Amino acid sequence: MLVRFGYVAMSVQLENASPSRTMTMANFSKLADREAGLRRLEKLAEGNLRNTLRLLKHNRYMGVHVYRMTSKLIPLATHEELRDWNPYPVLAASFAEVGDFVRKQGMRVSFHPDHFTVINTPRKDVFEKSVNDLDHHVRMLEAMRLDGRALNNIHVGGSYGDKMVAGKRFVEQFSLLEPRIAKRITLENDDKTFTAPETLAIAEEVGVPMVLDIHHDAVNRGSETAEELWPRIMQTWDRLEWNVVHAADSELKLPPKIHVSSPKSDSDPRGHADYVEPGPLLDFLYRIAATTPALDVMIEAKKKDDALFRLMEHFRMLEGEGHPIRVVDGGTVEVGG
Repeated sequence: MLVRFGYVAMSVQLENASPSRTMTMANFSKLADREAGLRRLEKLAEGNLRNTLRLLKHNRYMGVHVYRMTSKLIPLATHEELRDWNPYPVLAASFAEVGDFVRKQGMRVSFHPDHFTVINTPRKDVFEKSVNDLDHHVRMLEAMRLDGRALNNIHVGGSYGDKMVAGKRFVEQFSLLEPRIAKRITLENDDKTFTAPETLAIAEEVGVPMVLDIHHDAVNRGSETAEELWPRIMQTWDRLEWNVVHAADSELKLPPKIHVSSPKSDSDPRGHADYVEPGPLLDFLYRIAATTPALDVMIEAKKKDDALFRLMEHFRMLEGEGHPIRVVDGGTVEVGG
């Protein structure tokens, strides 16, 4: 099984490369010249996109092929007081440059819209804001000219006093999304509400891939283990529109993705630690290796790329000790079954 590792948004090794420089709405509102303020926001966005490109080049140099982009590339992009602002044409060249690099390097990139993007909300205004936010993420991917392998990962949402009803409402309101938005969505189990089996059932019903978070599964365990669910989870990726079209070409097909992190402490088991404890991850990888040709793993550790590189050092040590691990490059290993 070929396993590629990625990290989220920021590098702790690359200096002065924040891709999420921003301005608060309070500070924007204090500006006397609104148009000049909008130009400042666009300049901030251009800087964020330049730094995103720097991070991608850093990843290429280090051998990392999977990366989650920050949702904060365009400051205040979805704020309701700026609905008349359209920054995408001004930023078109910068977005295109990022997308061109991603395609040429064969990288896998994604977004993870913030927690306030909730499809199953019972409130119409929150649903409308959530759809607007998803549309914004899709517009950024479209501006990068990225195909159906670039996706937006979300959670099912809250229980709102009745988890069964909330799950059904997700299905009903998901059907209201534009196809261009719906086909870019993956669904992840969370650490408090919707377990892996519950999330998988909803993903199967609406026809989207499921991203398994093994840390969330450990602290919010469902009726079936992750290993038991894995064949069904893989099938959700087979049904991804891109994979259906390219089913005969294994090099073009998008492999399943999982998330990994480690508990911050015994008193805060849901919080994310600085680094990844290799044991639970390796146990899972060994169990699925024989039936899974390829897998992408997003590391959600506080130390970002440093956590990835420390994990790779551990894999090199295991390889040297004769374990069924072969390090391919700076962000990829081959795991034996």
